[in-house]
Amino acid sequence: MALTGRAGLIAALGAVGVLFAPRPAYAVLGLLLLLCALVAVDLLFAGGVRPLRFRRAGEHLVRLGESVAVELVVENPGRRRVRGTLRDAWPPSAGASPRHLRLDVPGGERRRLVTTLTPSRRGDRQAVTITVRSLGPLGVAARQGSHHVPWTVRVLPPFLSRKHLPAKLSKLRELEGQHPALVRGQGTEFDSLREYVVGDDVRSIDWRATARRSDVVVRTWRPERDRRVLIVLDTGRTSAGRVGTSPIPAPPGPGSGTSPLLPALPAGGAGRRADGVAATTAAGWPRLDWSMDAALLLAALATRAGDRVDFLAHDRAVRAWMSGASRTDSLSALVNVMAPIEAELVEADSASMVAAVLARAKRRCLVVLLTDLNPAAMEEGLLPVLPQLASRHVVLVAAVADPRVAEMAAGRGTAEQVYDAAAAEHLRGERARLTARLRRHGCEVVDATPDDLAPALADTYLAMKATGRL
Repeated sequence: MALTGRAGLIAALGAVGVLFAPRPAYAVLGLLLLLCALVAVDLLFAGGVRPLRFRRAGEHLVRLGESVAVELVVENPGRRRVRGTLRDAWPPSAGASPRHLRLDVPGGERRRLVTTLTPSRRGDRQAVTITVRSLGPLGVAARQGSHHVPWTVRVLPPFLSRKHLPAKLSKLRELEGQHPALVRGQGTEFDSLREYVVGDDVRSIDWRATARRSDVVVRTWRPERDRRVLIVLDTGRTSAGRVGTSPIPAPPGPGSGTSPLLPALPAGGAGRRADGVAATTAAGWPRLDWSMDAALLLAALATRAGDRVDFLAHDRAVRAWMSGASRTDSLSALVNVMAPIEAELVEADSASMVAAVLARAKRRCLVVLLTDLNPAAMEEGLLPVLPQLASRHVVLVAAVADPRVAEMAAGRGTAEQVYDAAAAEHLRGERARLTARLRRHGCEVVDATPDDLAPALADTYLAMKATGRL
């Protein structure tokens, strides 16, 4: 049972009347009896909440930054009309709107209600409870009950870097010789013979074919295909740090554009912030999300190049593993595997990560490690075990650089800014020394700001294919 605002209004007016009554005690008793009678009438004639039946329909997948509609069909098997308010409760990061839905279902009929979700975080968002308040004919009291109708919407990474894909595919076609280009890529797989032109590398001349013909003939090569690319995502504590600015604005708050919460209507768990605050705030994305975006562009490019893409997420244990997907399904499979991954607030175990890579990659492949160039963590974690990995595979380390560091390094206006600039320069120097050490171990390193990481990683991959390093 729940009382409405109309009951409070009647009580307030009755209290004013009691002040002017000749016998206040009798007036108070009469007011209470009146309220009890009104409440009893409403509860007697209000439609039943417990017998209601619910069924959901809609999409299970949505990209971060987009909206999806979830339908709720309410069926009233009883005889009395159910008229009132319904709240379909979701976690705050699901961005459910509207918060309250008007409900009017005659007996024996059904109605369809729609809730729009605009999520602000990746991962699985599950419906909590449905709370229905059925008003009586007088509008003083209402029957109230909750139902659990499960539904899950998986929020996928937005893949914002796909805008760079056409340009990278054009470079890939140049390497494969699918359209003319001034710069010819070098690979190790023989493609065809053609006549020599000025500017060709003399080392590519085929002397036997030249002897059989009157013109000088050169060999053309194409980048290797059917190679294996293993993307390793570090989900340790350093991946939780936020950098850059959020490319996707956070949806409006729960109360914007909706009616205030009814006093006795339970939150059904949606008011608890168990899943954390929205990730797409002014503080930017976590490094993990920027790394995922770069990994998706690399995977899309590698599959178009004919390579096989596998994926491993690891901190102190394997969090996700994808292998064996076909080239046509690898990108969608990768997006689904990435969606529920969250950063773990633990120190990454590099030795365990290297062991997991070596156990899963028996043949030589390109290992792309998406992590943070944290000097202290690298010196104690990855650097001691890196030679073991680099001796068997081609290693490419990619990291997200904080653009705020460059801004701090340029500050000179006040004494505080000078100290900040000194700290920023010290940090940049440490990252530069760490990058040099990684390259001495034979690793390629990509250290770029959030917006530049994905295209820089794709360019490095194309350069490695062009030089035959894969």
